[in-house]
Amino acid sequence: MTTGQRGPFDHRMAVFDSDDGFVAAALPLLGEALGTFGEPPPVAIAAPRNLDLLRDALGTDAKDVTCIPHTDWYTGSAANAVAQAAAYLNAHAGPGGRIHLVMEPVWSGRAGRSARETTEWIRYEALANLLFAPQSTTALCAYDTRTAGPAVIAAARRTHPDTEVYEDPLRLVAELDAVPLPLPPVSARPLAEPDAAAVQRWAVGRGLPAADAELFAAAVAETAAALAPLGGAALLWGEAPACVCELRSARRLDDPLAGFVPPAAGPEPGPGLWYARQVCAYVDIRDDAEGATVRLQYA
Repeated sequence: MTTGQRGPFDHRMAVFDSDDGFVAAALPLLGEALGTFGEPPPVAIAAPRNLDLLRDALGTDAKDVTCIPHTDWYTGSAANAVAQAAAYLNAHAGPGGRIHLVMEPVWSGRAGRSARETTEWIRYEALANLLFAPQSTTALCAYDTRTAGPAVIAAARRTHPDTEVYEDPLRLVAELDAVPLPLPPVSARPLAEPDAAAVQRWAVGRGLPAADAELFAAAVAETAAALAPLGGAALLWGEAPACVCELRSARRLDDPLAGFVPPAAGPEPGPGLWYARQVCAYVDIRDDAEGATVRLQYA
């Protein structure tokens, strides 16, 4: 069972409501890195307009800061952002993951488009405290009140240790997972064996393009293998692109990081829930007394 113990990861939060506010929040963190001997170049991941503001404010020091448009970094699900961050740290961070990052989520895009998406990104912010706990990484998450609403910011404060309302990540994730999943529709198709070929044929029949159907089917098959022994037939429902498969495991998972931890080695996603989280927009897991329910939704 994963514990909520924190490590050297320095996870900060800044809230601003103006262009000047963003610059005032970001510059001190970048200055920490630029003033530290042997520190890798700091990274600013933000809206293009904010990156331009930072370059102007940094002057000649701008050449020593890596600037990445946030739409190039936050390109998919919260699990995709975990993979992006892990890969970047492996490639560019100093010993022990030492690096400074300014990170501005795209709250006007996917992350803020629905309550469901917002929940997943709050989960990501909470679990980051555990996923990156061993790393000597300093990350400042920048929240613009002009794009992120009060409810989002209030929830985000609970995921950052430098706030007065920070909560243990495990407690917060348990709160999110206490919300029951909607019941499957009565029209859901049972599938005794979640064979990849059968799932792919079904998904194509529901309107998914062949390549997407193949990815979805592989995610289902990998998840089924990771959950074995299964506790009943799989259920399939939905129309493209929101094709859904629900699997039952005869055992509990008891791990809030299931599927979020990158594979130990290799450039490709590993098997099981890691692969499913990289491919699917949503992977919902609910433990109960008799095992676990895992629901995959492609988009």
